[in-house]
Amino acid sequence: MSDLATLLEVGGPLAALGGGAAYTRAKHPAAYWSTVGLPISTARLLGSYTSVMEACGLTVAPSRLRVLAVKATTRREVRPVPPRRGIIRPTSTGLRIRLRLAPGQEPADVAASAERLRHAWGVHAVYVTTVKPGVVELRLVGFDVLRRVRMPRKSDTGLLKVPVALREDATAFVRDYRTVPHQLTLGATLSGKSMYLRHLVTGLARQPVSLVGIDCKRGVELAPFAARLSALATDPDQAAELLPALIKEMEDRYDLIKARQGIAPGTPDEEITSDIWGLPDNQRPVPIVLFVDEVAELFLVATKKDEERRDEMVTQLIRLAQLGRAAGIYLEVCGQRFGAELGKGATMLRAQLTGRVCHRVNDEASAKMALGDIAPEAVGAACAIAAERPGLAVAGDTSGGWSRIRTPYLSLGDAAEICRESAHLVPDLPALKPFQPDVPVPVVEAPAPALQPRPVTD
Repeated sequence: MSDLATLLEVGGPLAALGGGAAYTRAKHPAAYWSTVGLPISTARLLGSYTSVMEACGLTVAPSRLRVLAVKATTRREVRPVPPRRGIIRPTSTGLRIRLRLAPGQEPADVAASAERLRHAWGVHAVYVTTVKPGVVELRLVGFDVLRRVRMPRKSDTGLLKVPVALREDATAFVRDYRTVPHQLTLGATLSGKSMYLRHLVTGLARQPVSLVGIDCKRGVELAPFAARLSALATDPDQAAELLPALIKEMEDRYDLIKARQGIAPGTPDEEITSDIWGLPDNQRPVPIVLFVDEVAELFLVATKKDEERRDEMVTQLIRLAQLGRAAGIYLEVCGQRFGAELGKGATMLRAQLTGRVCHRVNDEASAKMALGDIAPEAVGAACAIAAERPGLAVAGDTSGGWSRIRTPYLSLGDAAEICRESAHLVPDLPALKPFQPDVPVPVVEAPAPALQPRPVTD
């Protein structure tokens, strides 16, 4: 009986401790990693580094000098040499460690063994990046950071740079319009595409940038941000008037660049290689970001007259995509589906959109339209996005690289409030004045008059 009582006294706290650890791992993975996962994974890495590298084929034969030194000093067996390991740097989401590759190795060798390293060291994922020739960095992620998105405290910010989502390697996905001027964002209903758009608008709302919107769903997506928009079109008829104004603004900016650099007035726009960023600060026009929501609505036609208008608008969008970057005009094209079946000019417009973000889509053809021409292996990842994870997407660009990202939650009310607080940053652009949306003044109800006490009478 005494042994049973002792077992119960010892086993009770251990069971409670194990249950608490399991609950923390499921509900608070970041806290579990900092207290339990980090020490265990560090001990595994330190204790099994050489054997794991040898099992993964990441070791090389030792140099002749090393062989002679080992044989002269000890009787141990001369074993292959793994990559030289740097200092282990813990983070709130994992570990970072740099490896100096042995002669004859390349970063692709380490990247090919990332899945083996993940299982050997008991982490959620391992990512390999090249730091410099001969040196790679392993980023070990301890848990699924995309399950509950928490943006990093520090990220690359600046003019026309917006940290909009979290990558699967726990780094921020920054939308940089100076590097990737135009982007195509696709996603089915309830896929998180609108949340992605909200983060872009609110991130740019705090910057000295002109925001222009085309929302053919009667403005239900962009109208809440009207206080910060320089122009807004809510149907194809208004878009047909707004796009020529943007073309005229772009041509005026090219004339400004010509005048500043002494280029002959008759020089075609296509032959000008400079841009507005070469102008002095006091002469540089404010950048313009054009958001096009539900771009398919601009392509759909019902009559012959609508077809002529569609062709004209598509031509203007293509001109903005081809020539707008140098004039400081950037495109953010969003839709549920985008492909050649939309009509003439759709494929040509897509070819000008460098960045691609694909949320959950309803068919494989949509994923291929977004990613198939730049990263074919990313199409399968986009088709595997579950409906239970809104905001999850696959981001890629024309360099061929891609990664999974997820946008944190941002309510429509909070996004609209940020735009109202930034309304004073709306730049003065005379060409867009006729299209500036009317911002309704919130009605503040007057407080009810206080009841006056009546005197007590006999």
